[in-house]
Amino acid sequence: MRKTLRENGLSIVLVLLLLLFLVGQIVAGRLNYNEDQRTHGQPTVDLVGYLATPHFLEAISENWESEFLQMFAFVVLTACLFQKGSAESKKLNEEDPVDRDPRKSRNKKNMPWPVRKGGLVLTVYEYSLSLAFLLLFTVSFALHAMAGAREYNQDQLEHGDPVQLSAIEYIGTSRFWFESFQNWQSEFLAVAAMVVLSIFLRQRGSPESKPVDTPHSETGGE
Repeated sequence: MRKTLRENGLSIVLVLLLLLFLVGQIVAGRLNYNEDQRTHGQPTVDLVGYLATPHFLEAISENWESEFLQMFAFVVLTACLFQKGSAESKKLNEEDPVDRDPRKSRNKKNMPWPVRKGGLVLTVYEYSLSLAFLLLFTVSFALHAMAGAREYNQDQLEHGDPVQLSAIEYIGTSRFWFESFQNWQSEFLAVAAMVVLSIFLRQRGSPESKPVDTPHSETGGE
């Protein structure tokens, strides 16, 4: 058990934090939703019922959408762009191990199956991380549109407006893009802050930082 915790501690703690904050969002979101329902003379919901409301689904998909867009962009941009002095950038004037051609290693021991297979399978695998984040972003974007349309339509009915929009029509509203842009800009602010601050600041022991005794001009985390 101790070995498992040591080898997987980062993912375990992150998942636990996800669950903790997700429960917090559900509890607080239900209270907020029911308060709004009472204000408009509408029925309230229990905790399980709240999970099926567009209020919850729209909020969570909207946030996940921005997170996955951030990670997709970060993976792609760090593959082709540089930032002198940043721990988040590849080194400027030397070959980085991540640029190594896997086709030259297909016969080495313990290679991932796609590397041994080669061909189209390997080509997809070479870009599978960014493709996974792009897929997750696309799914979250669609869920945001569908749940957001339900939430919008419910608000319209409560205010006496019978006009109902489909998910596609909702994407064309300013409300949808306001919800998206307000999250997207904050994600790229956080990434930009990490890239730039890691030039001048340090966190001893973290792989996201350069060694404390490294000059500001040194690029890369090692």
